[in-house]
Amino acid sequence: MQSASNVARRVAGRRAASLKTITCSRSYATPPAPIVKDEVDPQLGGYPQLPWIYKQTRPAKGWDDPQMRRNFGEILHEKEEMLSMWGPDAPVVPPRTALYQFTIATLAFVGFGLLVNTALVPKRPAIPREYPYSGLVTELGGLEENKAIPEDESDEE
Repeated sequence: MQSASNVARRVAGRRAASLKTITCSRSYATPPAPIVKDEVDPQLGGYPQLPWIYKQTRPAKGWDDPQMRRNFGEILHEKEEMLSMWGPDAPVVPPRTALYQFTIATLAFVGFGLLVNTALVPKRPAIPREYPYSGLVTELGGLEENKAIPEDESDEE
């Protein structure tokens, strides 16, 4: 049978070895994202994959077709209708900056509205009129008597 000191040494040695492996490598960390190259689109059938460049960002002069800003014989992009001069406008600012600016403008507009509503609206110059006896309910015959009479089609004829 093994002595208690031998068992303690083995356990301590295993703990130290396991601590070394834990501190040296992190098994819980996510692996780095793989570098993805542009995959070849199988639906293009050998058509060249051109970069995504808006025609609106090209200079205005120096083209065979100045309206579309392209030269004759130039290979068209597969999404030419999106990238041409007739497509949607190219973003001037990045979307994150545009969202930030829109949020600031919206908060300024709402803040101005709250300022006008709370600080610039004058108080009423007089107090609202009050009637005795629960707002003249008893003098006018009660709540049921003051209700509108429903209209029937037979009354109109």
